[in-house]
Amino acid sequence: MTQFMDVHHGMQGLTAEGLKEAHQADLAIEKEEGVHFEKAWADPKSGTVYCLSEGPSAEAVQRVHERAGHKCDEIHPVPLTV
Repeated sequence: MTQFMDVHHGMQGLTAEGLKEAHQADLAIEKEEGVHFEKAWADPKSGTVYCLSEGPSAEAVQRVHERAGHKCDEIHPVPLTV
């Protein structure tokens, strides 16, 4: 499995509760695509949200986000971590 960092733009004003709800929506369906969302971070001022996941492909990550109602704008594989 590959790790991915995806980025969402345009989510200005997102609250902690809103971020939690969006993350839970991903978790509710992630197994259907063989993806696991590990963590999410947000900057409500800039409207940027980052999600770290593990899955078979960037397309699988995007399908989960789309189905959960928050398509991401960028998906980057993370081949190296420390």
